[in-house]
Amino acid sequence: MSIKVDIQLDAKGLSCPMPIVKTKKAMADLVDGQILEVSATDKGSKADIAAWAESVGHQYIGTVEEENVLKHYIRKCSDDTMDEKTFERTIALEVAMKREGLILDVREEAEFAFGHIEGAKSIPMGELEVRLSELNKEQEVYVVCRTGQRSDLAAQKLVAHGFTKVFNVLPGMTSWTGHLTKHI
Repeated sequence: MSIKVDIQLDAKGLSCPMPIVKTKKAMADLVDGQILEVSATDKGSKADIAAWAESVGHQYIGTVEEENVLKHYIRKCSDDTMDEKTFERTIALEVAMKREGLILDVREEAEFAFGHIEGAKSIPMGELEVRLSELNKEQEVYVVCRTGQRSDLAAQKLVAHGFTKVFNVLPGMTSWTGHLTKHI
């Protein structure tokens, strides 16, 4: 399939948050209505890029997978796009571990399988909206990913669906020095 695009961005081999970082930079150089194609191999980039585009006002058109490469298509909607929001309620991982609540890991299944905090619940970012019923709105939820970027978007999504006790864990699993549970 050939889709007419204005700019192509190669983010293959990069993991979160780099596909988003490069996408943000490339979008800044586009004019209203132009389409960016982002080629990535990070499976989580599908949910990440869609959520980011929505949060800043660009149109996420869709993703096509070709030979293990995800091609994401985003249209720049306006030079007046919304300022990027960051989730305000953050918590350090070591502090979250001392509190009662749910550690919600929004990394991809493979990342979770190769090492996660014992007792954490895995719901990859791309599945979050369809699995909200698995979460308790009355419980504190500590959202974690690798760096804090994906968990920021997931925390915003939870609040948009009526969750009020949500915290984004910063900087994420990259700072975790405790025991990792593996399911491989």
